[in-house]
Amino acid sequence: MARESSKKDESFMIKLSTFIVDKRKGFYLIFIVLIVYSLINMGRVKVNNDLTTYLPGTTETRQGIDLMNEEFTTYGSARIVVCNITLDKAKELADEIETLGGVSMVDFDDTESHYHDMEALYDVTFTDISSSDATMGYLNGVLDHLSDYDTYYSSDIGQEKRDADDLANDMVIIMILVAVVVVVVLLFTSTTYAEVPVYIMTFGAAALLNKGTNPWFGEISFVTNSIAVVLQLALAVDYAIILANRFKEEHEDKDAREAVIVALSKAIPEISSSSLTTVSGMIAMMFMQFKIGYDMGIILAKAIVLSLLSVFLLMPGLLLSFSKAIDKTHHKNFVPKITFIGKFDVATRFVMPFILIAGVVAGMIISGKVQYVYDMNSLKSSTMSENKFSAHMVDEQFGKINQLAVIIPNGDYEKEANLLGMLSAMPEVDSAMGLANIDAMDGYKLTDRLTPRQFSELFDLDVEVAKLIYSAYATQNSEYGALIKGVENYKVPFIDMFMFIYDQKTGGNITLEGDTEETINEAYEKINIAKKQLMGENYSRLVLKLNVPLEGEETYNTLEKIRSTAALYYDKDSIKLAGNSTSDKDLSASFATDNLLISILTALFVMVILLFTFQSAGIPVLLVVTIQGSIWINFSIPYLQNDVVYFLGYLVVSAIQMGATIDYAIVITSRYMDLKTYMPIKEAIVESLNEAFPTIVTSGSMMVASGFIISAVSSNPVVAAIGLALGRGTLTSIAMVLLALPQTLLIGDIIIEKTAFTLKHDFAKPLPSKGRVMMSGRLRGYVNGVVDGEFRGVIEGEMGATVRAKDYVKELADDESAEEEPGLPDGSTPERQPGLPEDKKAEQQPGIMENSGKEDKKND
Repeated sequence: MARESSKKDESFMIKLSTFIVDKRKGFYLIFIVLIVYSLINMGRVKVNNDLTTYLPGTTETRQGIDLMNEEFTTYGSARIVVCNITLDKAKELADEIETLGGVSMVDFDDTESHYHDMEALYDVTFTDISSSDATMGYLNGVLDHLSDYDTYYSSDIGQEKRDADDLANDMVIIMILVAVVVVVVLLFTSTTYAEVPVYIMTFGAAALLNKGTNPWFGEISFVTNSIAVVLQLALAVDYAIILANRFKEEHEDKDAREAVIVALSKAIPEISSSSLTTVSGMIAMMFMQFKIGYDMGIILAKAIVLSLLSVFLLMPGLLLSFSKAIDKTHHKNFVPKITFIGKFDVATRFVMPFILIAGVVAGMIISGKVQYVYDMNSLKSSTMSENKFSAHMVDEQFGKINQLAVIIPNGDYEKEANLLGMLSAMPEVDSAMGLANIDAMDGYKLTDRLTPRQFSELFDLDVEVAKLIYSAYATQNSEYGALIKGVENYKVPFIDMFMFIYDQKTGGNITLEGDTEETINEAYEKINIAKKQLMGENYSRLVLKLNVPLEGEETYNTLEKIRSTAALYYDKDSIKLAGNSTSDKDLSASFATDNLLISILTALFVMVILLFTFQSAGIPVLLVVTIQGSIWINFSIPYLQNDVVYFLGYLVVSAIQMGATIDYAIVITSRYMDLKTYMPIKEAIVESLNEAFPTIVTSGSMMVASGFIISAVSSNPVVAAIGLALGRGTLTSIAMVLLALPQTLLIGDIIIEKTAFTLKHDFAKPLPSKGRVMMSGRLRGYVNGVVDGEFRGVIEGEMGATVRAKDYVKELADDESAEEEPGLPDGSTPERQPGLPEDKKAEQQPGIMENSGKEDKKND
């Protein structure tokens, strides 16, 4: 029944492959249409440059940002540094900047925080929000005005567009360099030049389809958008190589069409199985609390699926179309044998596993001590764009700004004033701004309570008119007690009365004289900007500048101290803090959970896949420990270099490294498991490394090069950090599977055999290495000599084969004839076939018995 099922499956695969190959022109047309669609559609994707939007909705930062978006207006602002000017000239420039269009306020004084060493810092606030095109124009106007000076600036205005433009420019360079690396690697590792355009067209189609379908998800992160294509290429290159190698093997004794069909029928199950470990790593990322994991996971999983479809549906036709060119452009295989590494592994088999265990344990411990950072501003990239360099210069000269918003219920100005006073007195706070401490006029603050007389003196109003206005205000706000007690003693916060008078004037309910109206109109713009920024319908916002780092224990303790201080006046649950530091704190809190989740899920998914692939409980453990060890070692290196690790780089790369580079371990182990059935395990491990090395060096070198190129070229520190960790991690995995895994397989061979749970375990009885044997049963392996009978008869020559323990085997003396034997277990006598001529003995056709053994193995 097992063999019948296998034949049915094979027949189905052959039929499917035949359909794909014979209908190749139809598939060409489909791919052309899809590529045109992708080229048109890829520009429609919305790229999100704000990582805070991926924070879970339950985090305080996300809730605080949502509240600020609903309740307050955040006007555009910029920090502008002008170098090599005197203090007098700096003051003159401050006055000039304040008169420019769109500028509402310029904060500058002669303190160290704004002027030192012939350098002036201007804190400029504009009249429109930071995301508007108008504000970008206002900023450019200021920079144009200062173009004659040595000027640097740092601002969120237009930041997303600048970052996107910088990243797009970086990716053009990265893709060119990666494309060159890919072509060079393929030329080096392929055996025919005409393969290369087939690979390129297959990769190109898959990449374009992935880019063109990204808009289906609405928006994707800038991290995903920038590195998905490179990762797709590095992760999926194996699939095309497997199919091309299968085609070349089959083409040795088949015509091109038949070779492609058979190759595809064999490659589909193999490639599909290989892709599962990679996809499992992407799926594991999708379970992260930090939703950028879902964003990257689903896009990269889609990339793998589209790569599979391109290899299965497009590449077979391309192989057939290029078959004549492939035949004519064969060249020497440039990939060297690595027998010396295999011999080294055999020689160190009793030492290296213990070194591996020690290295894995040490890596686990050291990687646990590495300092993880959560803020982009804590990272440095190898290169800087003009925009990044300008911001760096501002921070270098006047320090980074760590700004924090404290959101509290509004309605009680006295509480706000008291809280602002306490916060301002904290040593960790450089400044605290709220309505209660902003100057209004003549020494009064915006929230100071004024009587009608005090208010009339400010605006040169007749006191009786002021009383009438106060009476109207009391009536509108149902404060009738003020009318009863006497309106002359009625006190109203300056900002409330000012906005009431302005609204009444605008509505035509009151008329003011020229000077008074002019004064109110001039004051309104600044007061209204302050109100929109600091007072919403239900909440007030206090803006603090902290003098602590953006992240770390000191910063997080400061946040708790601020929260506790605010809780003296407001219910703790009603207080929200929002800023870079709170975002970093939330990310650090979710990191531990996400890290553990990804590690467990990735390892679990991979182990389940390996369990069914190798049908042994021991192999998954050995392979996963090897790759997990390489992950720990990868992230131990920054600690030894006294460097930091960006948390997102760890989460993403650890999932990709486990899901993708474990394929290198799988290909070595698969070769070893096959080869050891007909040769000693020492020889099997050497040969398995030689056979697996072309695949490993092709895929691995592309991923290593891609990672390091991204790290070296990208001016975005997040993308650069992920690239560095990816390149270093892939290199670590390659080293581990070549220099540590083989010894582990040799020493753990008995574990592999004891934990196998299929008929493979039945092949426990080896034949003698040479001589003559008579047998009846099932044989697996290699015979270099004369085979008398089809698994029922006499075998003579050199043997490297195993049989099931229950099968009949009897060694024969050199002069002993099979006919002299009493017969096989079923009572029959083997029929002796005529001997082969000397020039056609089986030793000259070593593939005959080997192929038969493998075919029988496949049908098992």
